[in-house]
Amino acid sequence: MTEATGGSAPEGIDPDRVTAWLVERIPELAPPLNFSLIAGGHSNRTYRFEDRGGQAYVLRRPPLGHVLESAHDMGREHRIVSALTASEVPVAPTFGLCEDVEVNGAPFYIMGFVEGVVLHDAEIAKGLSEDQRFRLGMNVIGVLSALHAIDPDAVGLGELGRKEQYLARQLKRWTRQWKATKTHEIPEMEETLKRLSEGMPEQIGSTIVHGDFRLGNMIVVDGRIQALLDWELCTLGDPLADVGYLMNSWVEPGDAEEVVAATQSGGFPSRSTLCEHYQAATGRDLSGINYYRAFSHWRLAAIGQGVYKRYLVGAMGSGRDMDLTAYKEGVQKRAAAALALLT
Repeated sequence: MTEATGGSAPEGIDPDRVTAWLVERIPELAPPLNFSLIAGGHSNRTYRFEDRGGQAYVLRRPPLGHVLESAHDMGREHRIVSALTASEVPVAPTFGLCEDVEVNGAPFYIMGFVEGVVLHDAEIAKGLSEDQRFRLGMNVIGVLSALHAIDPDAVGLGELGRKEQYLARQLKRWTRQWKATKTHEIPEMEETLKRLSEGMPEQIGSTIVHGDFRLGNMIVVDGRIQALLDWELCTLGDPLADVGYLMNSWVEPGDAEEVVAATQSGGFPSRSTLCEHYQAATGRDLSGINYYRAFSHWRLAAIGQGVYKRYLVGAMGSGRDMDLTAYKEGVQKRAAAALALLT
């Protein structure tokens, strides 16, 4: 039997079977392998593993417990990242996809480990100089512009999803999730949905839409993105949805939003500067961006409600504590923020 790990593996990894699968596909791999959890919870779980020679890789698999419909599709995510390898959008190299659930209880795929930091909050961001922070902000909007300039058909992603009626499709999808996981009434969710439906702008063009484009999903070195992560919500559609989402996470010092954001450290370009750069790079009009910001808040509230319910019924695996009251209030605040942008 292939030697697996030098210690116990974290929950969600079958070390012997995973190692046996890996050595058949990565010839240079040198077991034993040591696995550690980088990120888990309600999103796809990300593990780092290192072989005897110190070479590091990443394994991505769905979250533990029940997931809704086709969410957390490993094959789809692997396909997207692989398709963008030669583009101007920085992604980690991929090494293979396992769809045989007998190996690890769920599909997974393997990427190279990319060195760098993820700016989850302002304290981490302060590790960059102000010049690096500004350059990083401009790099962020430059990468988003580059992503939206890619022809999906040219990179083999033309069938990733329907290209038109993105907002209508998204409203339908997340309304379904909201209704399936609703545990209590949130009037702001219903009113925002009504206004989003009635005031829906015309979609102009179609691009690859990341769906979760923010600093917390980027590995950074010296003020530049080394890899854009977490493609599980990626689809085709209206690029302005990504811009609205980024603007919501791009909290400026002094803003009233109760959001933990790296940009609160200061030194980053302003929202208006990013929007100006995006408009100049893409030719797209952002005068109606508040609609997309509201849509983003509403969608995150719907996603958050799904997570809240899974925690509430104990479907997120063992050993995960959560302040349910705070999370419930967070969903409410998202819904209120969405409505405020449409009022």
